[in-house]
Amino acid sequence: MRWLLIAITACLATALTVSLGFWQLRRAAQKEALAAQMAAGASGPSVASSSVITGKASEQLLHQMVNLRGQWVVDKTVYLDNRQMQAKAGFYVLTPLRLEGSDAVVMVQRGWIPRNFVERDRLPEVQTTSGPAEITGRIALPPSKLYEPGAASTGPIRQNLDLQQFQKESGLALRTDLSIVQIGAASEGLLREWPAINIGVEKHYGYAVQWFALTALIVGLFVWFQLRPLFVSSKDSSTHV
Repeated sequence: MRWLLIAITACLATALTVSLGFWQLRRAAQKEALAAQMAAGASGPSVASSSVITGKASEQLLHQMVNLRGQWVVDKTVYLDNRQMQAKAGFYVLTPLRLEGSDAVVMVQRGWIPRNFVERDRLPEVQTTSGPAEITGRIALPPSKLYEPGAASTGPIRQNLDLQQFQKESGLALRTDLSIVQIGAASEGLLREWPAINIGVEKHYGYAVQWFALTALIVGLFVWFQLRPLFVSSKDSSTHV
């Protein structure tokens, strides 16, 4: 009975670790498909601005390039604090762009600018035209968030920006399911050396190897400590006979 319980436990543990290993491989395949989608979007033709205006589903637009014309809503500019570029701390500057020929507004991640560490509440100068503006960017998810203890900050300088909350706060007809990451050379006092998106494929392969290694360990231990004594005992019995 003891041997049977050990055998059942070993079988269940083996089935679990094998299934977890293959699950990690499936996750890696999904991430690789996402990476291929991102590469295709970056190298493919630009999306028509009308797709952004008409509210085409964000999952159909993500990672694709787009050229937009409109007017900056300058007084609604937000400075996301504690963001880095070129190993220096500063702000990501985000400004809503009201699209030409429409009331639709998208949030544009325009670039990075250093902060004043002497006057920490001082807003850096960003050269923003009051007339028509034209940008090229990559359609992305809403701005990523950092850990923020306590209530979410408000005002021009913030730790994070929730687009749904900002839509209510600003009264703008803002798309809350996506943002635009502006690309191109440095301009307007802003750098645009955005960090590469790490989708973590290697992590899943590493976890898969660990699960399969654990499977091999369980099988090896069971064979050595449970099956091997049976074969040895059987051999000894036949020898004595």
